[in-house]
Amino acid sequence: MARPPDEAILTDPLRVRRWSCAAPDRSERTSASVARPEKVAAVAEIRDRLTESDAAVLTEYRGLKVSELAELRGALRPAGTDFKIFKNTLARRAAEEAGLAELIPMLEGPTAIAFVRGDAVIAAKALRDFGKTNAALVVKGGLLGTNVLDARDVTALADVAPREVLLARLAGGFQAPMVKAAGLFQAFTRNMAYGIKALIDQRVEAGESLPASEASAPEATEPEPEAEESAPTETTEPEPAADDQPADAAE
Repeated sequence: MARPPDEAILTDPLRVRRWSCAAPDRSERTSASVARPEKVAAVAEIRDRLTESDAAVLTEYRGLKVSELAELRGALRPAGTDFKIFKNTLARRAAEEAGLAELIPMLEGPTAIAFVRGDAVIAAKALRDFGKTNAALVVKGGLLGTNVLDARDVTALADVAPREVLLARLAGGFQAPMVKAAGLFQAFTRNMAYGIKALIDQRVEAGESLPASEASAPEATEPEPEAEESAPTETTEPEPAADDQPADAAE
């Protein structure tokens, strides 16, 4: 860095011109200061968080106390959200490197970014609820995946039911038609059985005989009669003996 001119140099016009040419201008000094390792690391951190997080919400925290910021961080922690404060110059450069130039107009004033890992709805609800009692917190917009959101989009996101509730509703929607179909099948089978029975009873009352398959088993056949008794055998009378002949026959 050039040394400030002494009194001898100031009195010599030629030396003044040489010194002014050797001194770096303000833009060069600013560029050199931005390129410091800690600032380069900060830009890389913001860029990586913007591209790797599930969502990000840009806020303005002007007027919030340190204790209130700590309270907000505690409310966002269960939602997997990290609330960090960055300089706008570094955040703009990071957004530009990440290809998110739409975020640059939002990076005005004291800016803090809520990086969300998980359900963005829960984080948006936590920011909304905190803002109800702390008007100094202003939501300016954000990022959901690769979609840039404005302040109204973040507010609408906070009104969405949590992921668990949506999944439960979806499961119930799939289950309801199945339960209804099972009930209809059961009622159809029961009504069909009742209808068949009523039809059979009606035909029987009308005097119609049931089919052979539905009739009762035929009665047992009568046993065959026993064989007829054998005819009685004729008996021949014995011839009379000689002594029994008449007297006039013997001479």
